[in-house]
Amino acid sequence: MSKKTTTLKRSWAEPFKIKMVELLKMTTPEQRLKCIAAAGYNTFLLKSEDVYIDLLTDSGTNAMSDRQWAGLMLGDEAYAGSRNFYHLENAVKKFYGYKYLVPTHQGRGAENILSKCMIKPGDIIPGNMYFTTTRLHQELAGGIFQDVIIDEAHDSFNLHPFKGNVDLNKVEALIKQHGAAKIPYICVATTVNMAGGQPIALENLKALRKLTEKHGIKIILDMTRVAENAYFIQQREKGYANKSIAAIVKEICSLTDGATMSAKKDALVNIGGFLAVNDKKVFEEARNMGRPRSPLSRELCFCR
Repeated sequence: MSKKTTTLKRSWAEPFKIKMVELLKMTTPEQRLKCIAAAGYNTFLLKSEDVYIDLLTDSGTNAMSDRQWAGLMLGDEAYAGSRNFYHLENAVKKFYGYKYLVPTHQGRGAENILSKCMIKPGDIIPGNMYFTTTRLHQELAGGIFQDVIIDEAHDSFNLHPFKGNVDLNKVEALIKQHGAAKIPYICVATTVNMAGGQPIALENLKALRKLTEKHGIKIILDMTRVAENAYFIQQREKGYANKSIAAIVKEICSLTDGATMSAKKDALVNIGGFLAVNDKKVFEEARNMGRPRSPLSRELCFCR
């Protein structure tokens, strides 16, 4: 008689302790209906205290570690030359590979600076769908957004593994119609927020890089969820199963000329972001716009 082997299942527990609890207000369906009607059915006008489960955004909603909070207390608050800037600059160079860094209060600040530096009125800005603040800053600078994502992204029932991919034929059509000189850069998001967080494949990004180099067009990365996109590449794209997330992230960045970052998502902080570029001329202009006493500093924040 064969002996049956029994495998014991162990429960999984998080490797951390929760030290703080924030109380939430419980509401009834009737109260919620009254609140949403009073807000004109606009979720942005709801009071946060009336919202029990908040799915409006994932921005800045994560808990920070004890070391992150301790880091705030150790921060160098010097008006200029803060050591924390150099620490951040070194980290961006090491993990993302970009040459120059301009810190911002969050991603939309980076988008605004970039748009003012690189877009002229009438320019065409292709992108794999758009994010609300990104498109707004592009259009405030006089640019015209053009969606160049693959058609599968618009079909919620399609199971394409990389629905964030750029349609190269759409890009070529725009270049033929408007000329490369009218396209300062192509904005590539990893992952695509408006498509429900769909990733872009490295194979597609490499093909886009080859096309843009041919026409002298830059690629700017919205890298807010680049680590998440790298995970999808590791799990779904051939040849990357044994590569680390960090290595994939750096390869993604190596195929672009710069990036905007909202650190309130993948970077797991409550607030912060940056603009990173390889072009020194763009960096110098962006840095000047970000100086505390610049007359343009009041424009760096677009508040919803």
